[in-house]
Amino acid sequence: MGKKIWGLFSGILCATALAGCGLAGKTTLENTKPQKVELVVWGAEEDAELMNQIISSFQAKYQGQADFQISFEVQGESQCKDVLLGGLEDGADVFTFADDQLNALAAAGAVDPIENADEIRERNLSSTVEAATVNNQLYAYPLTADNGYFLYYNKQYISEEQAKTLDDILEAAAAEGKLFAMDWSSAWYVYSFFGNTGLEVGLSDDGITNYCTWNQTDGDIRGIDVARAMLRIAESPGFSNRTDEEFLDGVKDGTVIAGVSGVWNSMAVKEAWGENAGAAKLPTYSCNGSQVQMASFSGCKLVGVNAYSQYPIWASRLAEWITNEENQQLRFIMRGQGPSNIVVADSAEMDQSPAIAALLEQSEFSQLQRIGGNFWDPVTKFAGNIAEGNPSGQDLQEQLDEMVEGVCAR
Repeated sequence: MGKKIWGLFSGILCATALAGCGLAGKTTLENTKPQKVELVVWGAEEDAELMNQIISSFQAKYQGQADFQISFEVQGESQCKDVLLGGLEDGADVFTFADDQLNALAAAGAVDPIENADEIRERNLSSTVEAATVNNQLYAYPLTADNGYFLYYNKQYISEEQAKTLDDILEAAAAEGKLFAMDWSSAWYVYSFFGNTGLEVGLSDDGITNYCTWNQTDGDIRGIDVARAMLRIAESPGFSNRTDEEFLDGVKDGTVIAGVSGVWNSMAVKEAWGENAGAAKLPTYSCNGSQVQMASFSGCKLVGVNAYSQYPIWASRLAEWITNEENQQLRFIMRGQGPSNIVVADSAEMDQSPAIAALLEQSEFSQLQRIGGNFWDPVTKFAGNIAEGNPSGQDLQEQLDEMVEGVCAR
């Protein structure tokens, strides 16, 4: 019998037993022990201390209303969906996960629409509400709004004004014998060049395949215009195609003075550059005679409630508690993660965090990552060849056509 059904059945039995005992209501309640509530919470290993602290405060808040036995178990957020769908009835009651897993969880019936959806929507940034929504129904509680990328720059070498355009950043880096770093081996970052051009990519209605117009041959900006712009960037002596880890190595050894990354590197960049550590939205880049604002994929963490939980009401209360204003503030203090809560996002503490402020500024030019699996390899292959200066000399339009064919493959 499913947890949800058993929970409902057991609740009916309890109610029947109390009604049938014939005792005065007040006396019955006074003599009845609090209901035993067992909940399992899944989350990232790095969140263990934070989550246990939040669980303790939840139990203190509702002390006496139930006999709580709540445990935290480590479960990677990126694999949460697969593990949960492997056995819903044995899965956690409450779990944190990356927002791109929500569609599959909702389709499988692993999560139910949230009852007080309007309240949750009002408390959180619209982008995170969108990420927690499927077919106009809110299925999860927004937790963070920090899974994206922006520009880090060393103010010793690059001014705030220069940080606005990639042309100026590359010129400043080359003049100093230094580098601007970006990972073109990751299609996640390569999206930034195509995202605000009118060229499109996204998930088809079947929820599996992609549509893509990055090879488009007409319009104000064509696919070949973007390819040529990327090729010019790659040929700059101030550019370096580096992974996220290699970017950080360059920051530490002084060879890299600017680059594209996320909040997870904020502490390391601050430690390396000190008071010279700067952060801003992504710059513009030159494309077909215009300055195009670089785009970004965005994402967030959500908290879900297992539709098969034996204690759905308490599980929902705990999920809401984990994501409330107070605990999102605590999450920022302890983990440095950007809040989805509007009040916390607008607080003075966020203004004092250059990385979070830059991410929020970039959010205007970001798009939720809703992409099928065939997107990644073709884009990586295309960008990798461009990063090397197109050594084969293959026609750029041919490369764009091949990339799009791979992205849209069934």
